[in-house]
Amino acid sequence: MSLLSVQNLCVNYDSIRAVKGVSFDVQQGETVCLIGANGAGKTTTLKTLGGLLPAASGDITFDGKRLNNLPAFQIAALNLALVPEGRGIFTRMTVLENLQMGAYNRADHAAVQREIDEIYTLLPRLAERCQQQAGLLSGGEQQMLALARAMLSKPKLLMLDEPSMGLAPIMVQTIYGIIQTIAQQGITILLVEQNVRLALGVSQRGYVMEHGEITINGDSRSLADDPAVQAAYLGEL
Repeated sequence: MSLLSVQNLCVNYDSIRAVKGVSFDVQQGETVCLIGANGAGKTTTLKTLGGLLPAASGDITFDGKRLNNLPAFQIAALNLALVPEGRGIFTRMTVLENLQMGAYNRADHAAVQREIDEIYTLLPRLAERCQQQAGLLSGGEQQMLALARAMLSKPKLLMLDEPSMGLAPIMVQTIYGIIQTIAQQGITILLVEQNVRLALGVSQRGYVMEHGEITINGDSRSLADDPAVQAAYLGEL
């Protein structure tokens, strides 16, 4: 059984249907990407999965539980974590306070502190700035913080929305190195990314969205070799 199953999902913005009967699944332990141009419906899909937008119709099942109409805080309590586009950190709180907020559902406080220490070892920039207001971090540092905060919730599924957006190329490499490390730990990832080459490089499977619909799907290597995907998103290889 899939960890996440989405069947015939439709989402409206006022009178506009932004997502039109989308169906896909994510298996335990794999990284799956949703790719496509800006405005294709990718972010809307993730927000709906996370409980931030209502589904007009269709079914969303996560770990055997139906998510339709559940509020975001109940979905988060099921260990489904979303790192939103724009990162969504608490800018007036310190780095440490942001990390602690990631673990607000957990009662194993000693384990949380050990994991924060491990994060500081892996990401020394966060350790150096642990008492600094998060809003004063660079864009790349904020993305590191958003990823680390999400991981402290012990997610069964980690959803990432445009993690490379607005970052310098060297920082994009750093962030994707962190994502690969997370995937190697066995965490299931659903990745939305406009940088199609990056997304296909870290995922096992992918779905192409256009105008609110899935038009192509397959394993990532096949998608990278697909002439339509190359022409639309990858340019000349």
